[in-house]
Amino acid sequence: MYLIRPATPDDVETIRSIAEQTWWDAYSPILEKEQIAFMLDEIYSIKKLASQLTHHTQTYLLLTEDEKPVAFAAYSPREEDPEIYKLHKLYCLPETQGKGYGKILIDEVAKKTIEAGKHILDLNVNRYNKAKTFYEKMGFEVAYEEDVPIGKYWMNDYVMRKEL
Repeated sequence: MYLIRPATPDDVETIRSIAEQTWWDAYSPILEKEQIAFMLDEIYSIKKLASQLTHHTQTYLLLTEDEKPVAFAAYSPREEDPEIYKLHKLYCLPETQGKGYGKILIDEVAKKTIEAGKHILDLNVNRYNKAKTFYEKMGFEVAYEEDVPIGKYWMNDYVMRKEL
């Protein structure tokens, strides 16, 4: 039994914990340990998450399984083009992968995007991340490549897009 609810500033530690457990599993095969640690600290700092949740710069959805938080997604309109929504984050605990929670969260974000009157959903995925195949199964296609600096590191990404 699962439930999806909007996250609040009280969920910062929960989101950080899911990210911490998921990132090492997802990125260890393709990124150096130092880069993973740096990016987790940069993207999932308590201050940054609290600010995003308090100021609603990203909407977070938390998925719970039998009342235990196991996955989350974060989305918002793109800063440079508010007609396009962006799925910024989508992470499911490794032990829950394959249960359909990623699809459920994408479907919920797509629904919220349509409710906002928008019809394009973008996401970034590392060019070497096996999740690209999952996103393709969800109807996303590569729109273009982008290299994003984070500190002294680079995220070599595909920007994938889905028409809703």
